[in-house]
Amino acid sequence: MIDDTRQRLIDAAGAIFSEKGYEAASVRDICQQASANIAAVNYHFGDKKSLYVAAVRHAQSCADSENPEVVWPAEMPPAERLREFIRTMLERKLDTSKPHWHLGIMLREMAHPTEACAAVVEDYVRPMANGLREILRDLLGQDYPEDQGNLIGFSIVGQVLFYYIHQPIIRLLIGNEAYDKLTVQTLADQITNFSLAGMGLGPAPGHAAAAVPVQSEATS
Repeated sequence: MIDDTRQRLIDAAGAIFSEKGYEAASVRDICQQASANIAAVNYHFGDKKSLYVAAVRHAQSCADSENPEVVWPAEMPPAERLREFIRTMLERKLDTSKPHWHLGIMLREMAHPTEACAAVVEDYVRPMANGLREILRDLLGQDYPEDQGNLIGFSIVGQVLFYYIHQPIIRLLIGNEAYDKLTVQTLADQITNFSLAGMGLGPAPGHAAAAVPVQSEATS
């Protein structure tokens, strides 16, 4: 039988850290909820801090371990790669099968960053940012100023994270029925078309059908 103690500790710790925060969470409570011996934390992680880092990493990365990295067909125009990048990110962020503590612990970590934040950046955020940067270079040209490209990238990711982090607020503003009609594809199209329009590469949303895939001068 496979020993799943390590994963039980991560799941229990994540839920407790999410609810109480790092300082208020106790190793004893975590082990009790995980049905594990109190020495198991030291055995599997070394200490409470390392267990916390493992829980944050798990919350951020488990969706990606279950969804292989997207490989773009060589002939896919950069605008459609952007659409697929956004759709994939939304799909992973809005996965309702994930425990609620995943979002809770990430919100705590963003509000009060620890060494876990640096681990998440290197494991997940930087590779994702590099992929988006490549798409934007193909859209805007290889000589486009890097600082401006970074701002555009942040704007795109910020739109995705809005629907991830602010779900309760959106539901209150527009109602559950309207929110439930917002499919991943609907949101991906909206964010993509809005972003392309902002870059001067497509019509303003609402003034035309979905933006036609564009091929930048850099790739044409």
